[in-house]
Amino acid sequence: MRGDRTAAAIHRAALQMTDEFGFDGWTMDHLAERVGVSRRTLFNHVPSKMDAVLGPDHEPDPELGATFVGGGPTGHVGRDLGVLVRTVLEAEKMDHDDLVLIRRVLKTDKQVLDAAHARFEKATAHFAEVISQREGDQMTPELAGVALRLVIVVFDAALDAYLANPSAGTVADHFTRIFDDLVDLF
Repeated sequence: MRGDRTAAAIHRAALQMTDEFGFDGWTMDHLAERVGVSRRTLFNHVPSKMDAVLGPDHEPDPELGATFVGGGPTGHVGRDLGVLVRTVLEAEKMDHDDLVLIRRVLKTDKQVLDAAHARFEKATAHFAEVISQREGDQMTPELAGVALRLVIVVFDAALDAYLANPSAGTVADHFTRIFDDLVDLF
């Protein structure tokens, strides 16, 4: 538990410093000093400066992927994709102030935006492959990639809704509402 708090403090401080000074305006030594940990402790939690800013680059849960590929949990690919994303969103502990800060940093620092985009492309390729495994010839990796880009649009709308009115539910709640409406539309 203490390690989780330290990792969260590192991530928050890296975001704050990037917001204040830009990505190139601080060093890992500055970050360690701000968090109050040694450089060694810092690198035990994050492998790089960009990982400190973006947070951990989680590998997808293989059990979730296996359930999805096996046709679950509902048997409808669209709804199951929504459940998969909601599960990922619920696993992330997203604080309102941190989300505001993350969004601001992404809008103002191109290096961070480019790195976040690279992570998105990696995740999109993985999930497109998982969708293709499930759907076979019925869905090409390209079409799966388009579906995942729609998921990102829905996530962005959910994030906007949450930031505008955090008392109306979590980001995951907003995502589910908007995504379910989109699935019903098609």
